[in-house]
Amino acid sequence: MSRNAVLPNALKTPGIERLRNKRVVLASASPRRKEILRTLGLDPEVVPSAFPENLPLSSFGQIHEYPVATATQKAVEVYQRLVEENPDDPPDLVIGADTVVFTHALPATTLEMETGTRQELLEKPTSKTDNLRMLLDLNGGVCEVVSGVSLVYPILTAPGYAIREFDERSLVYFAENPRHILEAYVENGEGADRAGGFAVQGLGALLIRKIDGDYNNVVGFPGTALFKMLDILVEEDDDFLTI
Repeated sequence: MSRNAVLPNALKTPGIERLRNKRVVLASASPRRKEILRTLGLDPEVVPSAFPENLPLSSFGQIHEYPVATATQKAVEVYQRLVEENPDDPPDLVIGADTVVFTHALPATTLEMETGTRQELLEKPTSKTDNLRMLLDLNGGVCEVVSGVSLVYPILTAPGYAIREFDERSLVYFAENPRHILEAYVENGEGADRAGGFAVQGLGALLIRKIDGDYNNVVGFPGTALFKMLDILVEEDDDFLTI
């Protein structure tokens, strides 16, 4: 079957050129991730992962490994499922992603090591009261948005696919917002289904003072880092996506 996930507006970089006429799959139903990739010139097929996303956070020595591991589980599940469903039309590249919000870590000081202070995962709020609590905690402070991305693609050796992982980190600085602004945002409901209780690409932008890092990463997908990784894979491996 003829496919081309590369849009006419895409830059002709080595990594993108290698994707021409390839079956590229995004293992996510997120419309935000799809929109970011389309803006950057890539229109992948969407096959949401069935992975339950229940990895225990406590099992990771480094907290930033958590979204990367989840992204890999998503990508591998979709890759294996598509190969089993139609061995004659396997995907050439599956992109898995997971974006999480953490409280901002303290500087790596002796005090931090002595007290055992570590970042905490900010889940989606369970109620309006919980959403307001989250925003009050973040107000005037900083949180860290971390996206884990995993690329799964075919190789000739067992198990038949390779995995390349990376993470992208951005800091979100909240303004000192008066309580009535936070309450109005909670009542609007925009942050009800968002990790951390806010959406930076929507009305949540009114709460934010600045972002240090990739804006798209905060929205849900680090497109710039993905394109850089594709170029690296082409440079490192002449056979990347040529099988």
